[in-house]
Amino acid sequence: MAELINRPAYLNQLIQNKDVDLVKIVTGIRRCGKSSLLDLFHRYLIRQNVAEANIIHMNLESLRYRELSDYLSFYDYVSERITKNGKTYLIFDELQEVEHWEKAIESFRLDFDVDIYITGSNAHMLSAEFSTLLSGRYVEIRMLPLSFKEFLTFYEFESSVSIEEKFQRYLQFGGMPILREYRFNEARSAQALEGIYSTVVLRDILQRNQQADQVSLQKIVRFLCSNIGSVVSPNSIGGALSNEGGIRNGKTKGVAGKTVEKYISMLNSAFVFYSVGRYDVKGKQLLKTLGKNYISDLGFRNMLLGYRDADRGHILENIVYLELLRRDYRVYIGKVGKTEVDFVAEKANDKLYIQVTESMQSPETRERELRPLYMIADNYEKIVLSMDRNYITSYDGIKSLYLIDWLLG
Repeated sequence: MAELINRPAYLNQLIQNKDVDLVKIVTGIRRCGKSSLLDLFHRYLIRQNVAEANIIHMNLESLRYRELSDYLSFYDYVSERITKNGKTYLIFDELQEVEHWEKAIESFRLDFDVDIYITGSNAHMLSAEFSTLLSGRYVEIRMLPLSFKEFLTFYEFESSVSIEEKFQRYLQFGGMPILREYRFNEARSAQALEGIYSTVVLRDILQRNQQADQVSLQKIVRFLCSNIGSVVSPNSIGGALSNEGGIRNGKTKGVAGKTVEKYISMLNSAFVFYSVGRYDVKGKQLLKTLGKNYISDLGFRNMLLGYRDADRGHILENIVYLELLRRDYRVYIGKVGKTEVDFVAEKANDKLYIQVTESMQSPETRERELRPLYMIADNYEKIVLSMDRNYITSYDGIKSLYLIDWLLG
């Protein structure tokens, strides 16, 4: 096996779930590191003195397994190889290639002493049929491209490079692990990202949605990339694209919101974009209209639009959103009266209100960012994250943090 760089946050989740009677499903965009994570876990099992005979590790995208395209042939092939001595660890990579794979997985659970680990590059894997068949018997581990903290361990920098310069590289290149091989060569990195992006579009979206139109999909992707972190609705996107001679919907020239909604749902399913709903903080309810969309990796955005620093506030917002997901928060956009809080982040016994801005130096920005937080009456933590390295750490109980420190915290 090639050199692997540890990703302890994810590996520890697999280790904590080892031998628990749940199917472990690692999901995430293609090439974000899922296969390497399974390799790391395989090595961990060997170090724990599990015999190779008790590990069946298959990547279903390999032509070696091209005959195993349906659940029956897959079940028969694996069953013959399960040892009679002790527990067998079944590790299946890109299992969405096997039709009705979930029936085989359920059968392995019932018929043998096994512990099962799966990856997939499409959220259709966790479709209604599968959830029904395995209801309550699986745990999903959502994998994202590298966090800034991981990025610093993946790359080697000269000692003279400041943390700000490293962060700038992260904003420009993003966190797809494969780019490490190109050592910040812009042309080669862009080529690699384009290859991944094309594969995602062709294999995880267009192949699975025969009605989808590639030109329409590309236009919506570009629109979402240009409007990262802006409040939009499918109808407003449809309107904007119609005005620029965008997408045809059937025989009409206009773009129906429903068409846009369908495409955004496909992009969500392939983990290219994450759509975030709005939450009325005072009314304590989710709102059905107007959300925001964030991209899973800023490298793709820069590859599609060209790298530009102009939209830095929204880029930083995208980074914070992904980091909150990594920290296991459920994330919403907060509506407070007529104003908005960038993020309301919740988990079991914790809630955070977060504003993200490039700088808090100007009085107008300070007033704009702080006002919604002042309007929230509860006692949960309220934070403003910015790129200011300043001595002001609090505004009337609202924390002011340097974004890079927060990311590395």
